[in-house]
Amino acid sequence: MQQQGSKSYLFSIVLVAVLGGLLFGYDTAVISGAEKGLQAFFMEAKDFHTDGIFLMFEKFIQFLNDTFNWNIQLSTIYNDVLHGLTCSSALIGCIIGSSISGYLATRLGRKKSLIIAGLLFFISALGSMNPEFLFFEYGKPTYSLLIMFNFYRVIGGVGVGLASAICPMYIGEVAPSNIRGMLVSWNQFAIIFGQLVVYFVNFFILGDHIQPLVEEMGKGLAAINPAAQWTVTTGWRYMFGSEAVPAGLFALLICFVPETPRYLVSVGQDQKALGILSKINGSSKADQILKDIKETMTVRTEKLMTYGALCIFVGIMLSVFQQAVGINAVLYYAPRIFGDMGMENPMVVTVFMGVINILFTLVAIFTVEKWGRKPLLIWGSIGMAIGAFGVAVTFGHEGMELVTAISIMVYSASFMFSWGPICWVLISEIFPNTIRGAAVAIAVAFQWIFNFIVSSTFVPMFNMHLTPDDDFGHWFTYGLYGIICLLAALFVWRLVPETKGKTLEDMTKLWKKK
Repeated sequence: MQQQGSKSYLFSIVLVAVLGGLLFGYDTAVISGAEKGLQAFFMEAKDFHTDGIFLMFEKFIQFLNDTFNWNIQLSTIYNDVLHGLTCSSALIGCIIGSSISGYLATRLGRKKSLIIAGLLFFISALGSMNPEFLFFEYGKPTYSLLIMFNFYRVIGGVGVGLASAICPMYIGEVAPSNIRGMLVSWNQFAIIFGQLVVYFVNFFILGDHIQPLVEEMGKGLAAINPAAQWTVTTGWRYMFGSEAVPAGLFALLICFVPETPRYLVSVGQDQKALGILSKINGSSKADQILKDIKETMTVRTEKLMTYGALCIFVGIMLSVFQQAVGINAVLYYAPRIFGDMGMENPMVVTVFMGVINILFTLVAIFTVEKWGRKPLLIWGSIGMAIGAFGVAVTFGHEGMELVTAISIMVYSASFMFSWGPICWVLISEIFPNTIRGAAVAIAVAFQWIFNFIVSSTFVPMFNMHLTPDDDFGHWFTYGLYGIICLLAALFVWRLVPETKGKTLEDMTKLWKKK
C-alpha cells in the first residue's frame, strides 16, 4: 500500500462526480433560452380540449384570477398555465429522483446510482429534442406530443434529483475531512458553471435568430417574424439536444470511478474500501479511517429517528430555506426579469450575472474550511435580505433600474457564497453513516418540493395587483423573500451545528449528545 495519499487520484474522481452537478445546472437552466420558442410551437396545436379535467382546471384558474386580481390568460389553446407547468415539469422528476435516491444509493451503491442518472440525462436530452421519435409526425404540435415532451423532461428531472442527492454524498464520502467542505463546494460551482455554460450555448444556438414575441404566438407560424421562425421550429430542439454531449460523457466516465469506502464497508467489502482509502489518504491513515467507519457501521441499518428528530429537522430545513429564499425565481426567470426592467439585451445581462455567480461560488470554495459553514450561511442570508429588500423597493420605478439590477446581483451573489454551496456541504456531512442515504433523500426531496413551489408561484405573485396600476406584487414577492432570508439566518445561528474539521464518523457522536 502507498504511504502517502494521491491528490491527483482524489481530484480526478471528484472531477468526474462534479460533472453530475454540471448536468444538474445545465438541465434546470436550459429551459430559460428554449421556453419562448417552445411556447410558440405548442400554441400551434389544434387538438386541445376544454372539457372534463381541463374545464375544472380553467374554473380553478378563473377563481384565482377573481380572488387575487391575477391576470392568468386562458384564451389560447396552449395557455400560460400549461406553459408554466411544461417549463416546471422537470421539477416533478426532481422530486421523484431525490425521493428514491436514498433507496438506490443504499441498494445499488453511489456509483451505480450515478450511472443511472447519467443515462436518464442522456435519454431526456435526445427525447426532448425530438419528442416525435417513433410515435408522432415530426414538426406537428399536438396535445399528445406535449405529454410526450413533458415525459422526457420528467425523465431528465429524475436524473437531476438523483444527481443532486448522490453527487455531494459521493464526494463527501471519498474526501478527507480537512478538505471535504471545499471539495463538496465544487459541486455547487459545477451547478452554477453548468447554468452559465447553457446560457452561452443557448446564446450561440440562437445566433442571428430572435425569440418570438408573445403577441405573435398562436396566430400561425406565418404571422411570426421570419427571424424568429427558426427558433420556433428548430432552435429549442437544439438547446435541449445539446445536453446529450455532457450527459453521455458523464455516463461513460462515472463507470471508471470507484465506489465510496463507506458504502463498501456497509456491504462487507472491507478490503476494497481499505484499498481506496489508501490511495486517497495513504496507508498510514487508511487503517484508522477504516476502523472509525466500521465502528459506526456495527448496525448497518438504523431507524431514521435513531439520532433524534432534530437531526432530520435541521437537514430538512436547510433544504427548505435554500429554496424558500427565492433564488430560483431569479435564476429560472432572469431573462424575463431583466427584459421587464427595460434591458435591451436581457440574455447578455443574464450571462453577466452568471459570471458573477461563478466568482462568488469560488469565494465559498476557498473560505469554507477557514471560516466554517455557519458564518458563511449567516452572512449570506443577511446579504440576500439586503438585495431582496432593495429589489422590492426599487423595481419598476423609473430611473432606479441600475439600483434594481445591482440589488439582484447582490441577492444572487450572496446566495452563491453561502446557501448555494454550503447547504450541499452540510447535507452531505451532518447525518450519521447508518442513516445518511435515507436522510439525504428526504432532505433533498424537500428541496425540490420547495423549488417547485417557489418556481411555480413566482410569476403569479409578481404580477399580483390590489389596484390595476399598483406594484403590490413586485414589493410583496421580494419583501417576502427578504423576510425568509432573515429567518434563515436566525435558524442557522440557533440550530445548525458547525461541522468544519469533523469527520463523517464524528456526526454519530455529535447527534447522540443532542
